[in-house]
Amino acid sequence: MDILLTRVGAWFFVAVLAFVAMILGIDQAYSVHMGIACIAALIAMAVAMNRFDFVTERFPVLSGPSVASRYDDDPIRWGAIATLFWGIAGFLVGLIIALQLAFPVLNFNLEYTTFGRLRPLHTSAVIFAFGGNALIATSFYVVQRTCRARLAFPGLARFVFWGYQLFIVLAATGYLMGVTEGKEYAEPEWYVDLWLTVVWVSYLAVFVGTIVKRKEPHIYVANWFYLSFIITVAMLHLVNNLSMPVSLFGSKSYSAFAGVQDALTQWWYGHNAVGFFLTAGFLAMMYYFVPKQAERPVFSYRLSIVHFWSLIFLYIWAGPHHLHYTALPDWAQTLGMVFSVVLWMPSWGGMINGLMTLNGAWDKIRTDPIIRMMVMALAFYGMSTFEGPMLSIKAVNSLSHYTDWTIGHVHSGALGWNGMITFACLYYLFPRLWNRERMYSLRMINWHFWLSTLGIVFYASAMWVSGIMQGLMWREYGADGYLVYSFAETVAAMFPMYLIRAFGGLLYLSGALVMVFNVWMTIAGKLRVEKPMTETPYNPEADRPYVAVPAE
Repeated sequence: MDILLTRVGAWFFVAVLAFVAMILGIDQAYSVHMGIACIAALIAMAVAMNRFDFVTERFPVLSGPSVASRYDDDPIRWGAIATLFWGIAGFLVGLIIALQLAFPVLNFNLEYTTFGRLRPLHTSAVIFAFGGNALIATSFYVVQRTCRARLAFPGLARFVFWGYQLFIVLAATGYLMGVTEGKEYAEPEWYVDLWLTVVWVSYLAVFVGTIVKRKEPHIYVANWFYLSFIITVAMLHLVNNLSMPVSLFGSKSYSAFAGVQDALTQWWYGHNAVGFFLTAGFLAMMYYFVPKQAERPVFSYRLSIVHFWSLIFLYIWAGPHHLHYTALPDWAQTLGMVFSVVLWMPSWGGMINGLMTLNGAWDKIRTDPIIRMMVMALAFYGMSTFEGPMLSIKAVNSLSHYTDWTIGHVHSGALGWNGMITFACLYYLFPRLWNRERMYSLRMINWHFWLSTLGIVFYASAMWVSGIMQGLMWREYGADGYLVYSFAETVAAMFPMYLIRAFGGLLYLSGALVMVFNVWMTIAGKLRVEKPMTETPYNPEADRPYVAVPAE
């Protein structure tokens, strides 16, 4: 009873504070956000007073099967559904801004739909909403199974999920109202950053607590990757977002750093958001779900350990490669370049480890579309981690940076590696979380695979061509020493590429919509009657190595 009163009282106190802040807010965006926070606190208070799980009671489908489970899977189910929801939202906004680049009139002369406001909305939606929910859900799933223990703090785990959704809503609505710090991957303002810090520390407590109470003596390497991602992102977030608000009742703040120090801090954060949020976290997914789906042990456990330690040591130094030819000291630029190039080796070690896990199960690429997605994800991981080091070399960077080639690089990694491995892991999870035999349709998974793959190819290739064209046009000088092309001419030349880019995004979104239907039918307990993936099933007798014939 005392615990109940404490929880209710705490949420009521938060609601009152948010209401007072809403009244005293000196700008509209801040007042709107405090209003949202007040409503969220009142909902949390009502849930605490009723002493039942609001979500699972009101929406039974989200509670999963009625059979008892050894593990606490409710937050994982919610996270899997939230991942899909935010993914569709993020992909849709991405398609809209891609079309805006080709047809600027599509902003409809509204301040809320301009490219400058929708672009950070898209970035945060696909990285932090889609990717973040996938990481939280899969990490809760993996840590329980590999530790043979339930989540350490079940109430805190639910707070992590719902608190993270509140962070997403506050950040997204802030971008639409023009509230942003203007830092890549770190756009939310100071009060949203503070809320995320509370949620993230709670996430760390749940994850570490589960590892501490484990019944399995060994800590599987996937948990190492998850833990490095959680801790490093916390450190990056705290340092990069050090700022001084103009007022406690206003949204505006100023960074604690200035000039080149601010730029270096931002890209130390920015590249390691890629290195730990989008790489280490998703590698954790790869190291658990690829062996499980392939039903094979990881190719080399020793290589996975080498991969882990080399990756986390090298990535942390790579940020300065974003600041070539700037006021950053030359030694710092070179440091970033060198570590980026060296990073190529452990990255490909991880790719090889993932692919070679299929050793003895290569036939599954023909018969299992989930495995096919995983292989494609690893292929794009390898491609992106080759391209990144190459782009970090100063001579290459001078032609490629600030062009659409960088956009192509980012999206081939994000769509190909992060997107594909997330889709594959979700396809693995949904039947198991709802106790179904399999996904509703394996053929639909195959359709999703091809739509997504073709979408990435169209998108990335268009941006690569556009980037080369930009780089060449921007540096073309005539005999008189003046630039040959105006900025307007370079923009006009990119129009066909922008159309191809948007078409690629449309294909990728279409694939995700096919997945939504497939998941919906799976949760509903439907099973589509369909032919197997291949009419020529694998024959182990026919799969024999050729006998060496001596040369005559």
